[in-house]
Amino acid sequence: MIRTGLLSVTFRQFACHEIVRLASQAGLDAIEWGGDIHVPHGDQAIAREAAAITADAGLVVASYGSYYRAGVSEDAGLAFETVRDTAAELGAPAIRVWAGNRGSDKADEAYWEAVRHDLHRAGKLAAEAGMEIHLEYHANTLTDSRISVQRLMSALEHPAIRMNWQPPTAWSVEERLAGLRDILPRLASLHVFQWEPGVRLPLAEGAAEWAAYFELVAQTGRSHYAMLEFVREDDPGQFLTDAGELQRLVAGRDQRNEDN
Repeated sequence: MIRTGLLSVTFRQFACHEIVRLASQAGLDAIEWGGDIHVPHGDQAIAREAAAITADAGLVVASYGSYYRAGVSEDAGLAFETVRDTAAELGAPAIRVWAGNRGSDKADEAYWEAVRHDLHRAGKLAAEAGMEIHLEYHANTLTDSRISVQRLMSALEHPAIRMNWQPPTAWSVEERLAGLRDILPRLASLHVFQWEPGVRLPLAEGAAEWAAYFELVAQTGRSHYAMLEFVREDDPGQFLTDAGELQRLVAGRDQRNEDN
């Protein structure tokens, strides 16, 4: 089953109540609240308020999009426990983190081990609070390629650590499908956008490829969030159009599943 949502960082210019209004107007299921603007790390009062207005609108919190970088943030003054406690106040079932701040081609063995160790620690702390840790394909981290993702995930056997997926913009559709297939056993959520290098496009222009991604995701037999991000020109009107397209894609996938 695929449930729909919105990453709040899509509209950093809007207040929390405006994010909730947009997600509700679009008919989505969930919101991932970002830790940079909307629900800052350590601000428990705002986390409680965001949780309340999300629930009041009939939406759920899909995750907490933190800006914690494993192997880096502790030394920079951001304790993972602060991130975890904020996520707990938010009622988030998962915390999104980044695998360091270096690309895999610039990381030596000591750096790999520091990131791995910190992620394992974060996974343990999150699991103790009933939450998961979600990584994602991302440039300038240790999850920037198929090979680096496989290397890192094979070194992280903790069941609370899973992978998000988003389409790397420089990859072909075939490469994207292969990368998604690699992580299916530990797939968490998907970040949905149609973005070619340097150009954000309406989601409808990528309908065929997103249908293929969702077809592949259905093979897990688990529930996943598909959450919109990177809207063309940061336009709320385009977001509502994209949300409608996302819902059509998901509904079409569900209907095909029932027919089979």
